[in-house]
Amino acid sequence: MTQFSVLSAVQVRVLGVLIEKERTVPDTYPLTLNSLLAGCNQKSSREPVMELTESEVLEALDELKATGWVVDHLSGRVARYSHQFGKVLQIPSQSVAVLAVLMLRGPQTAGELRNNCERLHRFADISAIEAFLAELAERAESALVTLLPRQPGARESRWAHLLAGEVDLSASVVSAAPSNHTALLARVEQLETALAALQTEFAAFKTRLGE
Repeated sequence: MTQFSVLSAVQVRVLGVLIEKERTVPDTYPLTLNSLLAGCNQKSSREPVMELTESEVLEALDELKATGWVVDHLSGRVARYSHQFGKVLQIPSQSVAVLAVLMLRGPQTAGELRNNCERLHRFADISAIEAFLAELAERAESALVTLLPRQPGARESRWAHLLAGEVDLSASVVSAAPSNHTALLARVEQLETALAALQTEFAAFKTRLGE
């Protein structure tokens, strides 16, 4: 099976977490609903951060099971869930790792992807991950990733997955704001606070001089 329907944001997050946890905590995989929910809502290594409810995750699991992406297992009285991501898309494990990181962390450069994929798959160098990205972008059935236009001030273009449909470039621009821009804004606020304090001190000094 190589064709697929566009996934929802919740389905993308659920699949991404299942792939991640299979490789990072294999002793607890397949995942229980509680573990899956915690992985979906964790604050680190997630873009965007989500606050999904148990019912939202269950609904996504039911939809994914119906289309073959997810399989459930009964362990005692506890249901556990595993993914069939690579089987559904007929792609190698390296490509599965790349897509999972894009699904969990949003658009990234090839260098960022290589670093963030470290726990899922270790790529020898940038060219190795770029080769898998090119393969995913040029699939005859349907492209799974796309190279986004380079943002102003950015040194490299970022890659994004297409499992949830075409990328909203306007939202991408907002999320792509360089981290140094945030730092600059914080610095400006500090300077404005310092300036206000100096102005207050200067006014008090003038008062003491009788002006």
